[in-house]
Amino acid sequence: MKRKNNAFWYAIFVLPLVFVFVTVVIIPFFIGIGYSFFSWDGLPLNPKIFVGLDNFIKAFSDKRFLSSAIKTTIFTLLSVITINIFGLFFALIVTTKLKVRNIARTMIFMPYLIGGLILGFIWSFILGDAFSYIGEKLPHSIFFNWLLSPTFALIGLVVVVTWQMAGYIMIIYIAGIQSIPDDIIEAAKVDGAGFWGTLLRIKFPLIMPSFTICLFFSLSNCFKVFDVNYSLTGGGPSNATEMFAMNIYNEIFKLNHYGYGQSKAIIFLFIVAIITLFQVSVTKKREVEM
Repeated sequence: MKRKNNAFWYAIFVLPLVFVFVTVVIIPFFIGIGYSFFSWDGLPLNPKIFVGLDNFIKAFSDKRFLSSAIKTTIFTLLSVITINIFGLFFALIVTTKLKVRNIARTMIFMPYLIGGLILGFIWSFILGDAFSYIGEKLPHSIFFNWLLSPTFALIGLVVVVTWQMAGYIMIIYIAGIQSIPDDIIEAAKVDGAGFWGTLLRIKFPLIMPSFTICLFFSLSNCFKVFDVNYSLTGGGPSNATEMFAMNIYNEIFKLNHYGYGQSKAIIFLFIVAIITLFQVSVTKKREVEM
């Protein structure tokens, strides 16, 4: 009787979440797959013309879409490296006997709490107006309007996303480092292992599960970046920083190619899924059990 009562209350709390997930994620997902086989401008009164796989074939010959794929790949590789390096670096610092480590954790994590749109607008002022003003005072320096340069605008995106996500990744690495038993570290010190020896041969292998999680989060989030891209550069200058998600958004909401945009979104979904699943499978094999 008690188990039935527990099951009833579990259902009461779980069913609303399941309902929201199904109506907001699952049903629109399958509707989107259906739209990807049609040529349609998204207006209810206009006809939907069935084109089969033509939208998918067209996407693979779309130079702008392929260009956004290349830019997204470059951006993701740079961002994943910088996010994880800084996240791990901060985690190693705040897990020491530093007196201000709690304050440091809070300050480093705080950018993650700021919305991506707000971050983009803040940094557009810094990289644009502020850098231009400093550049006038210090000519022939790296201080100029980065958002007007295709190369530096992309670097600016990497800087902003790294600044936003490094604190969140740091928390995951902190959990991994603190889960290492103290007796293992003490045994390594007794055996004569120094800082780098302990770090590379003891800590890194034992926090491999944290590496798996952090790489997964940073990979998927960087591939799907939209809010910062939209508010910081808007895809400019001259579409030089137009990422996957931004390209799909422009195709659907600016060019009114609803069916074609949906086919791009499906391709994008499979690309992200394949890359992240491959990453998880590779890093999982390198995990060490304590």
